[in-house]
Amino acid sequence: MIELFVAPDGDDSAQGTYAHPFATLDRARQAARTLTGEIAIRLRAGTHLLAAPLELTEEDSDGRSIVYQPHGYGTAEQEEAVISGGRPVTGWRQEDGVWAADVGDLDTRQLYVDGRRAERAGIEGLPGRVAMTETGYTTDSTAPLTWHSPGDVEFVHRGVYPWTEARCGVAAVEAGGDGTVITMAQPAFARALDLYNSTWEGQTSRGPGLPTRIENDAAFLTEPGTFVLDRSHPGHHVLRYLPRPGEHPDRTRVVAPVLETLLRATGVRGATFQGLTFADATWLRPSGPEGFLHYHGNGFYTGGPVQTVSLGEGVGSVTVPGESTAIPACVVLADASDVRVENCRFTRLGAAGLGVSGGADITVRGCDFDTLSAGALVVDGSRSALVEDNRIHQVGLEFSGSPGISLTGTTGCTVAHNHVADVPHCGIVAGPGQGTRILHNLTTGTMQVLADGGGIYLSGPQGDSHDTGAVVRGNVIEDTRTPYNFGLYTDYGAAWVTVEENVVVRADNTAVLHVAPPLDNVVYRGNFWDADPVGADAPPPGVTYEGNTTFTGADEPAAVAAIRARAGLLREAVVPS
Repeated sequence: MIELFVAPDGDDSAQGTYAHPFATLDRARQAARTLTGEIAIRLRAGTHLLAAPLELTEEDSDGRSIVYQPHGYGTAEQEEAVISGGRPVTGWRQEDGVWAADVGDLDTRQLYVDGRRAERAGIEGLPGRVAMTETGYTTDSTAPLTWHSPGDVEFVHRGVYPWTEARCGVAAVEAGGDGTVITMAQPAFARALDLYNSTWEGQTSRGPGLPTRIENDAAFLTEPGTFVLDRSHPGHHVLRYLPRPGEHPDRTRVVAPVLETLLRATGVRGATFQGLTFADATWLRPSGPEGFLHYHGNGFYTGGPVQTVSLGEGVGSVTVPGESTAIPACVVLADASDVRVENCRFTRLGAAGLGVSGGADITVRGCDFDTLSAGALVVDGSRSALVEDNRIHQVGLEFSGSPGISLTGTTGCTVAHNHVADVPHCGIVAGPGQGTRILHNLTTGTMQVLADGGGIYLSGPQGDSHDTGAVVRGNVIEDTRTPYNFGLYTDYGAAWVTVEENVVVRADNTAVLHVAPPLDNVVYRGNFWDADPVGADAPPPGVTYEGNTTFTGADEPAAVAAIRARAGLLREAVVPS
C-alpha cells in the first residue's frame, strides 16, 4: 500500500512522506491521482482547516482505491484528526462585558467556544399585543425599536403544524402609531402565508402565526454563553459573545463555521473514510430572504404549488408543498458506490451530518453523530446501503423537525443496531421505498420538541408485496416524549409493512392503526407494549393485528429481555449466541 501523509504544519511543496508531509488534503488528493493501486492518505494529529470543500470525483477512483484515515488508525497510537470548515475568531475587544470582534464578511449561524455550542441570543415571543398582517406584524410595544440590527433578526415559528417549525427573517422595523410595525423579509413571509393553512375541528388558521422565539440581535445578549452576528454593514460584520463566568478571550478558543460543505464525493468508487472527525460547517440559506419554511422531516418549501390534504372527514385539512427540498448535508456522497464510512465522528455541523444520494453499496458503520443543527444521516435514492452501529444524539438543534436517520426512495437499505437518543422529532424515518429493513435499533428520548411522530416512523408504499416491502423488527422504542405521538408509527398510506417483535414503552401512544390515507397490507405481529395501540380494538381492513402483547406495571414479559439484549449498538449490546 502506498502511503501519503498530511499534517496541519506540513508543506504542500514537500513529498508527502511521514517525515515531510503535505499541508492540505487537496494536495494529497492531487498526488494520489498520479498513483495507482491501494493508497492510504494518513492524517496527522490536529485540526485540518479547509479553505474550500474537498471535492472527490470519478477521477479519484480510476485505477486506485483510497482510504482516508488518521495516522495509527486501529491501534493504541491512533491520532485524532479533525477536518474543519471553521475559522478561529481572534482580536476580541470588550464592550460592557460583551466580547466583540470585527470579522469582515464572515457569515455563519453557529459558534463554538472551547468545543461547546453557543446558542444564538434570543427572546421568547414578540412583546405586547401582536397582530399578524399581510407583510408582517404590528405590536403596541416599542421594544423592537431598540433592536440594533433589525435586518439580522430571525423569527422562529415552532409548531405551525404540530410537526413543523419555520424560520423567517425581518426586513425592517419602524414606529407605527403608539407601537411598532415589523416588515418581514420576502419571499419567505408571502410563501409562509401560502403554505401554512389549516382547518381543525372547525377552526381555521392562516400563515405562520406569531413567533415563538426571536433570535440574533445584540439587544438579546442577556444570557451568558450566547452570541449574535451583526451584518448591518456589509463586509464589516461584528461578532458579539457574552462570555460565561471564567472565560477569558486570551484563553478561550472560539471557532465560527464558514464552509457549508466539508467533503463532496461524486461518482467515487471504492473509497473508505475511517476514524476521522468532520466538524465546523454551517448552512446559510435560512439567513437569507427565503428563510426556512419547514414542512415535515428533512423537507422544506422553496415555493411553487401547494396542495390541500384531508386529515379525515370531520377532522380538518392542511396545505402541504407540491414539492419540497431536503436540508443539505455537510458531508455528501453522491452517486458513489462501494464506499465505507467507519468509526468517524460528525459534530458541530450547521445542517445534516452525512448525506447519501443515489449510488449503491454504501456502508456507514460505527460512527458518532452529535451537536448537529439538522439530522444525522440522510439516504435518498440509494441501493443496498447499510447503516449500522451508529450513535446519534443531540441533533436537530436548530431545525427541530429533523429526524435522526432519514430514508427516502431507497431500495434494499438496512438500518440496524443504531442508538438514536435525545432528538427533537422522529428517531428513524422511512418514506416511500422498497425492501427497507429496520432491525434491532434502540431509540430513547425522541419527540422532545415537536409532535406527531415517533421513535420509528414509516409513510407511503414500501414495496409491492411483503417480500419486497419493509420489515421493522426487534427494535426497542423508549420515552417518546411530547404529547400527541405514536412510538412506532406507520402513517400516511404506508403499505406492505411487517412490524414484528418490537418493544414500545413510555410513549403518548404506542402505535396507531387508523390513519389517512389508510394503511394497506400492514402486519403488526408479536410486538410488546405497555398500552394498546390506537385502533387495536377494531383494526381497519388493511391491517393484520395478531399475537401482540400489552403488559402493565414494571414486570416485562421474559421475551422482552431477549429483544432488549439484541437492540442498540453492537459495540455495547450483549447478543446471545
